[in-house]
Amino acid sequence: MQQQKRQPELVEGNLPVFVFPTELIFYADDQSTHKQVLTLYNPYEFALKFKVLCTTPNKYVVVDAAGAVKPQCCVDIVIRHRDVRSCHYDVIDKFRLQVSEQSQRKALGRKEIIATLLPSAKEQRKEVEEKRIKEHLTESVFLKEQMLYQTGIHGSPFEKVERQPWSQEDLSSSPTSDTHCSVTVENRNVSSGPSLLTVFLGIVCIAALMLPTLGEVESLVPLYFHLSVNQKLVAAYVLGLITMVILRI
Repeated sequence: MQQQKRQPELVEGNLPVFVFPTELIFYADDQSTHKQVLTLYNPYEFALKFKVLCTTPNKYVVVDAAGAVKPQCCVDIVIRHRDVRSCHYDVIDKFRLQVSEQSQRKALGRKEIIATLLPSAKEQRKEVEEKRIKEHLTESVFLKEQMLYQTGIHGSPFEKVERQPWSQEDLSSSPTSDTHCSVTVENRNVSSGPSLLTVFLGIVCIAALMLPTLGEVESLVPLYFHLSVNQKLVAAYVLGLITMVILRI
């Protein structure tokens, strides 16, 4: 008695939908951002048909709001913002991307994309840049601690003092209603240059780059001071971040 193999049926709404990006940001003062592109990927072995829905269709124009995607292919969906007014600033709209098999009508999967209109691209990009710099600084502190731990000199006071300079810079970059506090931080940043800890950390990174690499035979430096290639890459990365911070100061 032979058993017949049946292909499992796809459950409605459970098919993962792969689309990028998942958030659309339009800037009122940057006309080049008034047109955004969504890319829908089809990693499956069968063709998909899609349909784009919107909570506020009068504010947007969707080019090819419905169509099909071949297996192992992708398709671009162009979305234009046609109602750029101040009353729409910071209002969150939603797009819903539904996919289904070409031979069926039920939606096998859906994905929601958030769309937001912001007034100024410069202010937003400045905030994003400052956020990325803070994230890089935090990451550099972690990588530096890992490097110090691996080289056997992790007993130094870096854990206690290293994060102190960035807290004051965070205060100066964040908005505050206390005028006295903001003026005090600003005067300190203007009058004082890079902190001694920043300069010392840069010197340590330079010294780490000058140490011999593991595997070098002819060297007068003791073997436990030889660094690996990965440790030197971490030192170079941290030194680049410190240079960027000093130039900003």
